[in-house]
Amino acid sequence: MTPPLVTYGVDGRVGLVSLNRPDKLNAISADLKRTLVERFHEADRDPATSVVVLRAEGRSFCSGYDIAPNPARAARRGNALAWHESLTDDVALEMTPWEMKKPVIASVQGHCLGGGCELVMMCDITIAAADALFGEPEIRFSNVGPALVMPFVIGLKRARELLYLGDPIDAQTALQYGMVNRVVPRAELQAATLKFARRIALISPEALAGTKLAINRGAEAAGFRNAIRAGLDVLAPLYAARTDVGAKFDEIRDTEGLGAALRWRAAQFVE
Repeated sequence: MTPPLVTYGVDGRVGLVSLNRPDKLNAISADLKRTLVERFHEADRDPATSVVVLRAEGRSFCSGYDIAPNPARAARRGNALAWHESLTDDVALEMTPWEMKKPVIASVQGHCLGGGCELVMMCDITIAAADALFGEPEIRFSNVGPALVMPFVIGLKRARELLYLGDPIDAQTALQYGMVNRVVPRAELQAATLKFARRIALISPEALAGTKLAINRGAEAAGFRNAIRAGLDVLAPLYAARTDVGAKFDEIRDTEGLGAALRWRAAQFVE
């Protein structure tokens, strides 16, 4: 029997949503995306808990969206409207922690890239292992994550540098930038996350929900949700556009595999 791509469990007053595709570094496939949204909603409805932890099995939290060749991706080639529809679905996933009533704590180890990084930035709190690596490298193959939450989290100047270059940052830098709340040794990540979650769970669910809603409404009054929509509308056509770098990346991916394409591009950024 195939194990579920995302699981849900309970530890006291804490709900645990776990990505479970470790062999692919928890890359977000269509099935994982759909299941993750379902588990998020299950966790938010659960009357037994008042806080949710988002975690992942394996050595990495999430390497981003699965960009391996597939028929659905091929069918969208050159079609800006199809890409807009697909990316709207991606943004809906990433906005789910933001829209949940309960606070969501991301517990991150290893790679946290692309859509995984955007998803984590939409969570209320992030606790990172010392080995965590954050970034949105997709600009290097002419894609950009449409949920442009990063400027709101770390500021325009730092976000421009990371998004323009696609460079990753380590956990300590992410802490300095305000992308994460705490950094702990890898071996202590699970215990540290649960300890933090249990402390939040001591607060009444009504107070937590009200405080989260007030913070979110303030950010939305300042333009947060409009900025997310604008990013989606502006960047969707880029996925349909033909660029020299994107075409070469796709050629290598389709003939030699995704790993070869990623190595080809990464080699150009080695100082």
